[in-house]
Amino acid sequence: MTHRERGFTLVEIAVVLVIIGLLLGGVLKGQELINSAKVKSIIGEFRNVSTYVYAYQDRFRAMPGDDPAVASRLAGAVKATTGGGVGNGRIDGNWNSTTPSDESVLFWQHVRLANLAGGDGRSPAAEGVAILEWLPRNAAGGRIGVAGNAPLAGWAGSFFVCQDNLSGSFARQIDIAMDDGLPATGTVRLLASGQAGGAAVTAAELNDAGLYTVCAAF
Repeated sequence: MTHRERGFTLVEIAVVLVIIGLLLGGVLKGQELINSAKVKSIIGEFRNVSTYVYAYQDRFRAMPGDDPAVASRLAGAVKATTGGGVGNGRIDGNWNSTTPSDESVLFWQHVRLANLAGGDGRSPAAEGVAILEWLPRNAAGGRIGVAGNAPLAGWAGSFFVCQDNLSGSFARQIDIAMDDGLPATGTVRLLASGQAGGAAVTAAELNDAGLYTVCAAF
């Protein structure tokens, strides 16, 4: 007695390949939509932080973080003691500082207590506060920070908003959407990820798979 083994026909194989192609296309499209949403969220954070600064200035005639009278304006607010001269009209300290008494860190407490931003309004130096968890994060898991000190020498601006842990692909899209698409010129510039300052990343150095800090001047 003979046994005949039946294999797949060309039509069946073609159907399977079409289904696999559709599934892969759906996954890739879904990832593209997720990445696009993240980029929009990150761009939104740059604009949100600038809004916090202007709204606080409009209400209190002072810069958040640098406000010398903040303790009398907002219950529980802490006046900065390091990072520069309090009340000099500039948010002193590095954008990625983790020193609880720096103006660039206390900026977040001041805008939160002023109901301009959401988040924990406790003092960053309070017992039980984990500073890295207390500080805000972007959609890519990186830091969001603000400072009056220019991250790059000779870069003009009243204050600078920076975000890190951004892929080269994200950084490129952000620069195109917000500025001139060139990482070393304009109001949006790129640094190595996590850097408080230094040299700007050039177009030749920008790698889509790398990680970068993107800063915007306001």
